Amino acid sequence: MSGVDAPDLTFRTLFNFRDVGGRTGHDGRPVRTGRLYRSDSLHRLDETDQAAFTALGIRTVIDLRRPTEVARDGRVPELAGLTYRHIHPEHRDWAEQMYDPGTGLARWLADRYADLARTGTAGLAEAVGLIADSANAPTVVHCVAGKDRTGIVCGLTLAVLGVADDDIAADYALSTEASERFHAWVTATLPELPALPAPYLASPAEAMSLFLAELRAGYGSVEDYLRHAGVTDAQLDALRAHLLS
Repeated sequence: MSGVDAPDLTFRTLFNFRDVGGRTGHDGRPVRTGRLYRSDSLHRLDETDQAAFTALGIRTVIDLRRPTEVARDGRVPELAGLTYRHIHPEHRDWAEQMYDPGTGLARWLADRYADLARTGTAGLAEAVGLIADSANAPTVVHCVAGKDRTGIVCGLTLAVLGVADDDIAADYALSTEASERFHAWVTATLPELPALPAPYLASPAEAMSLFLAELRAGYGSVEDYLRHAGVTDAQLDALRAHLLS
């Protein structure tokens, strides 16, 4: 709206927080801003960042981390009016599927995402269903780095809204720079931790493009995949109704 300053989405303790809105969806309608955010893990929010976070009016946090990751790091601080939902889309530990440079990074990541889409259907459907309910908005979805599990949930959501694959992939690719900032912070503040493998920090746009194209090849459409996962037509309609201007 003219004359109204956009909210400040810069945090000291978060590195991959951004608004999912702004892209063009069905019939040229933009995805509404201020309704769905994505982030890296919110457990790091300090007192100053908590105030900035609260100012966004977020009602619902969807935490996609493994139970072991939540136990290790903790969850989002308890803030007034905030509902916390922990959802774990079942998937193999990436340490069991180490990166092979001969595979190509985008191919390796797309395969990991396809694996998660096969084994994590119930969790992905639950997350998309929560996002579809306007009573939960504004909503923020996060995992550890905010690029893989979060990228899949946001990618599926944007696809249902009619956002072009290139635009979805461009949003996903923003996580590369954010992951580099996160890695620099970890190196400076927690030098005792082992260095993160480079493939864990990268988000090449091609990986998301491959994932979406191959998901459609397997299921017919992103909507059909989500129906297979358990999302209802009423939820798909609700998603479009409240997230498209």
